[in-house]
Amino acid sequence: MEALDQLGKKLDAMLRQYAVIEAENKRLKETVSEQSKTVEVLTKKLTSLEHGMVSVRLGNTTDNEEEKENMRRQLDNVIAEIDKILNTLND
Repeated sequence: MEALDQLGKKLDAMLRQYAVIEAENKRLKETVSEQSKTVEVLTKKLTSLEHGMVSVRLGNTTDNEEEKENMRRQLDNVIAEIDKILNTLND
């Protein structure tokens, strides 16, 4: 009888541990989903900025140095954000 009680206690402990792991798994999946959406948004933004940079290179935009520098800063920021998210996903 004592063996059954111990087995029941072990089973209860394992079920509690399983519930904790399932909750963490759900939270992690939600986090990955959110980060994937953010990566998608940032990738679209990066593509847009790259198209802008191509236009700058081709001379289709004004030769305003301030505008070029602003676009470079925006592109650097987007790339930095994508790097952060990719590093977080890899952890």
